[in-house]
Amino acid sequence: MYAIVDIETTGGHADANSITEIAVFIHDGKKVTKQFETLLKPARFIPAYISAYTGITNEMVEDAPQFNDIAEELYELLDGNIFIAHNVGFDYSFIKSHFKHSGIEYNAKKLCTVRLSRKIFPGLRSYSLGNICAAVGISIENRHRAAGDAIATVELFEKILANDVDGNINESLKKGSKEQSLPPNLPKQQFTNLPNTPGVYYFHNEEGKIIYIGKAINIQKRVATHFGGNSTGKQKQDFLRNIYSISYQNCATELMALILESIEIKKNWPAYNRALKKPEFAFGIYDYEDQNGYLRLCIDRVRKHTKPIDIFPSLSDAYHAMQKLVDEYYLCPKLCMLNQKNDACENVEAGLCNGACIGNEMPTTYNLKVEEAVLSFQNKETYAIIDRGLEENTYSCILVEKGKFYGMGYVPSEISYHEIELLKEHIKPLKENFFIRELLKSSAIPEHTRFIYFNNK
Repeated sequence: MYAIVDIETTGGHADANSITEIAVFIHDGKKVTKQFETLLKPARFIPAYISAYTGITNEMVEDAPQFNDIAEELYELLDGNIFIAHNVGFDYSFIKSHFKHSGIEYNAKKLCTVRLSRKIFPGLRSYSLGNICAAVGISIENRHRAAGDAIATVELFEKILANDVDGNINESLKKGSKEQSLPPNLPKQQFTNLPNTPGVYYFHNEEGKIIYIGKAINIQKRVATHFGGNSTGKQKQDFLRNIYSISYQNCATELMALILESIEIKKNWPAYNRALKKPEFAFGIYDYEDQNGYLRLCIDRVRKHTKPIDIFPSLSDAYHAMQKLVDEYYLCPKLCMLNQKNDACENVEAGLCNGACIGNEMPTTYNLKVEEAVLSFQNKETYAIIDRGLEENTYSCILVEKGKFYGMGYVPSEISYHEIELLKEHIKPLKENFFIRELLKSSAIPEHTRFIYFNNK
């Protein structure tokens, strides 16, 4: 038996909204055998725009029962039947949430007439209830009211039953089928075609725009976790409704997937990504010569068309690096912007500064120390991280040049990984960011990974 359901609500997600009207039609596969419909008094006021959309006002529901009043009767009606709705995830999330608040645990097999219509009536411009009904010759009376939309869904389901020559309904109801959990607008074949390998995956909206990017050790398994459960939150419900297609890029290793994910998020700025989308306010250490001929160091934000000696994710990190230079190379804190005094810096008295700040140390002598300090940034290690490739006759290579991420790619196995110029012919240069820089310093790199070091020229 099937329970074909439609609800009207005060808003788009169950966490903060209530049902205002419900209609249920029990169907035995041939005809409707029982029906139930009622207005419900919601736990919050109906917004004016919702009233304009559905025609249901606060005055209409003032004397209506609350959900708790009909919960037991509704549960008896639904229990044991297959739950059907147009975009079933929406209606089911509200019903399940309301049952839970009434102390009833409700679980059911589900069928979505959006997903079924896409399979049985392919190629239509839109699969909204109004458009699909118009396409298959169903007229809808009392549009955007529970009973009117539910009756239309009944007729649509009967047409689906009559045209289901490939057994899509039975296939959807099989144990282990993903049809009940996949987003309504995502073709199942796109999910089943996903590989069980490391890589980066992309969710696209109806216009093809990327709305979410993720990385995975196993792409298909990770994507499936996005669709599990019955989240009633607005973000999750909006997210699932907006997924129309999935694309992906294979990576040989999880480390390469992490790097690619970070680069792609900052490149595409997807709506549903959060953490890696935060803007980076980089600070740099710069050098310049003052009017007295002294080379000086300073800290400033990194801006376009500037060439800092090195960059840092925060102001405090930049100051820490500057203090380290002052200590290691006996530089003057005042000429490195760490001391704002008008007279000699405190390091003169401590014997840690030769008095460049008060003219006791000549520019030619002091500048040699600054140049040595600047050179320390340029002498950072150049190395390649070597691991398995995408194909049997290749290996993967992540190249770090003078301490900065250069890029990554796949190299034919006959090419020696000791020749950096040969490696570069197969490596795609990519833009570094702080996430990648910190990632390459971290313990996230597997123990089996091979490091090849090169002498800086």
